[in-house]
Amino acid sequence: MTLIQAPSGQPQSVPALLRRNAVMFGDAPAYREKEYGIWQSWSWSQTLDEVEALALGFMDLEINEGDFVAIIGRNRPYLYWAMMAAEMCGAVPVPLYQDANAEEMAYVMNHCGARFAIVGDQEQVDKIIEVKDELPEFQYMIYLDPRGLRKYDHSHLEQYETVQERGRANRDKHLDEMKAREAKLNYDSTGVMLYTSGTTGKPKGVVLSNRNIIETAKSSSEFDHLRQTDDILAYLPMAWVGDFIFSVGQALWTGFCTNCPESADTMHVDLREIGPTYYFAPPRVFETQLTNVMIRMEDASRFKKWLFDRFMALARRVGPDILDGKQVSQWDRFKYNLGELFIYGPLKNTLGFSRVRVGYTAGEAIGPEIFDFYRSLGINLKQLYGQTEATVFITAQPDGEVRSDTVGVKCPGVELKIAENGEVFYRSPGVFVEYYKNPESTRDTKDAEGWVATGDAGFIEEGSGHLRIIDRAKDVGKMADGSLFAPKYVENKLKFYPNILEAVVFGNGRAECTAFINIDLTAVGNWAERNNIGYASYQELARHPQVMGQIQDHVEAVNRSVAEDEMLSGCQIHRFVVLHKELDADDGELTRTRKVRRKIIGEKYADIIAALYDGSQNVSTETEVTYEDGRKGSIKATLEVREAKVFADTRKMAAE
Repeated sequence: MTLIQAPSGQPQSVPALLRRNAVMFGDAPAYREKEYGIWQSWSWSQTLDEVEALALGFMDLEINEGDFVAIIGRNRPYLYWAMMAAEMCGAVPVPLYQDANAEEMAYVMNHCGARFAIVGDQEQVDKIIEVKDELPEFQYMIYLDPRGLRKYDHSHLEQYETVQERGRANRDKHLDEMKAREAKLNYDSTGVMLYTSGTTGKPKGVVLSNRNIIETAKSSSEFDHLRQTDDILAYLPMAWVGDFIFSVGQALWTGFCTNCPESADTMHVDLREIGPTYYFAPPRVFETQLTNVMIRMEDASRFKKWLFDRFMALARRVGPDILDGKQVSQWDRFKYNLGELFIYGPLKNTLGFSRVRVGYTAGEAIGPEIFDFYRSLGINLKQLYGQTEATVFITAQPDGEVRSDTVGVKCPGVELKIAENGEVFYRSPGVFVEYYKNPESTRDTKDAEGWVATGDAGFIEEGSGHLRIIDRAKDVGKMADGSLFAPKYVENKLKFYPNILEAVVFGNGRAECTAFINIDLTAVGNWAERNNIGYASYQELARHPQVMGQIQDHVEAVNRSVAEDEMLSGCQIHRFVVLHKELDADDGELTRTRKVRRKIIGEKYADIIAALYDGSQNVSTETEVTYEDGRKGSIKATLEVREAKVFADTRKMAAE
């Protein structure tokens, strides 16, 4: 594949984009952060001053070209600046998941050989101190929040502001060398290294160049007509490629403002205050928001509930067509406008979506019912399909071509092909350089011509060019009778229900499908409170007879829906259990981006899976868990195995 050269005069690195913005946009807001309840703001020119001061401070700490700098903490302007400052010095930023445990952090920092770490607070400092003996190349840690750190050994520990002060004080000493390093940066220089979530094994370091970042940011911004006046809320993990390309790549390319919430607890309040025009969230966030809406409506008066149900039925029928500019009768438009006044507008304001002009979801498939709910409100929610290795964008949905069953058409500059086994391949200017220190995996994923194997199974629709993803290629299989097995399709339908948080479906190579279900403690707990049902633990609530009955109703409703799909009707769930604990990333059952680790779950809960298939009515089990302080423990439980009603393929019957 021919490499794209930077157009003459176009910035060729992240720091160069920052300098361009300081000149072009000057006093326009670049970053905002809510601290102590007050929004702080930095212009593009102020941002450049902050980044330069930190970069000069790095130089004073003797950072070398090619050094790796770990960035760990919640979304804060200071940590985004740290990534830019590291590259300004010729180093490579490596953001880590802030909720990772010490051992997970040690693996990544040891793998890349990080010499420096920029961390948010005492919690992150403690994690690194706990494993520092395993990090032979690690030398220096810089922290943002000084609370709790006054009596720590500061021989290799320094506050962020102090490093900036050192940089400003020694500006004349280091400026020429720093500028010389920055001048060396070009399209082929490494812009960032991001580690995969490790769904199937150890995380891999994905090396992304400035070419990957800038070309992807440019084409995706043009695709959705992003503007310098747009606002986004940066709340997703900084170690995730989506946050990096939205909050750094696209923000620098377009010059729009990145807003950081005060904390995870205030995120929804801050979302309402900012009212972003450009918004991204994985399906789980949209699922949680919808769950909260449904919980509130259960507590509403009978009249309000009737009004909500009536107008939402109208919205589901005509809302998406109005959003896409299609023909809708004047009477329906009038009623929809009334709904906007009384229901949709207030609801969007409550959710923080009043100003959303472009919204995206990705990371995994979103349930069609959930997706259609938001679009029916007039929110321009779309789907995209991407990977860390693609610098996010592979396909996206253009305005006017939005559907719940596809992930859109190929993005500008992207080529697609489908292998004989159904696996999706792509190549583009965003294709990663390599997996760091892992040439074998690099060769397995990217061939000599630049084609990358996604690991997902799908097909391209004739005529529309839209890509449909069936499931992970490794998860798609065959039932014993040869029919298709695609677990994610069924799991997403189950997670549409507010009281189901997670579902894992089994059945590859077997005669029947079975499932694990996690209840949503917030939704089910609210129901229990309204009905004066007492409970002492998650486990007690999960096995309550009425809760079990509700879950059974949902499973059977999903079976009825799945039966209507001729290709996937064999994926109906015959037996299920409601698990005694939530699947948890700390227990290795989910990745840090909350993707199911099927292999680990299959091994860890082998006794429960066996009971689902051997006809048992109950199964006693003991499960190891990890507490918040890192201690290990175990939970014992006896689980009820429930039978679910399955349905004949209605379409097939009609044809016969």
